[in-house]
Amino acid sequence: MPKYSFEFKKKVVDAYLRGEGGYTYLTEKYGVKNKRQVYNWVHNYKELGDDGLRRSRKNEQYSFEFKLSVVESYLSSELSYQELALSLGINNSSLITRWVNEFRIAGPDALRSRKRGRKTTLGKQKNEKTADTSINIDTSVEHVKELEDELLKLRIENAFLKELRRLRLEDEAKMRERRSSSTASEESSN
Repeated sequence: MPKYSFEFKKKVVDAYLRGEGGYTYLTEKYGVKNKRQVYNWVHNYKELGDDGLRRSRKNEQYSFEFKLSVVESYLSSELSYQELALSLGINNSSLITRWVNEFRIAGPDALRSRKRGRKTTLGKQKNEKTADTSINIDTSVEHVKELEDELLKLRIENAFLKELRRLRLEDEAKMRERRSSSTASEESSN
C-alpha cells in the first residue's frame, strides 16, 4: 500500500475543499489508489484538522477497557469504523476494525495487551541474588492462561509420542513374528 506524505494529502484535500472536483476526479488527477482514500482524507481533515492527515508516529497504547468500550460502541451503534474513529480522535480506522475482528474471533481476551519478547526461563533469571530472596509469582489471568495453553500443548505432544512409541513397538513385534515364522517355514521345508 503506498504511503502518501502529509503535504500530498493536504494538497488533495485543499483541491477538494476549493471545489476542483469530486473524489473520483481527484483520485484520477493525483494518481491516488482509490477514491475511498481521498474520501477518508477529507473527512479526517474536517474532523481532526492537520492531525487527521498526519501518520501517527507515536506508538499509542490503549487500555483493555478503552478497546472493549470502542468495540461495544461499534457493535451497538450504526456508526462506521471511520465515523467511530473520528469521534474518538483516532485517525486510523483500521485499528478499530482489527479490534472488532479480534473480539469476534476470540472474545474480549483478544483485546488484552500481550507481553512481547522472549520468555525468561526459570533457571536463568536476570539479577539472581541470594537464595533467600523471595520469588514473585505472576498469578495474573494472562499468565495463568499462557501456562494452561502450554500445558495443553505438552500433554498433546506427550500423548502423540506415547502413541508413536506404541505403534513402533507393535511394528517391531510383527516384524519379529514374521521373521520367526519365515525361519520356521524354511526349517520345515528342509
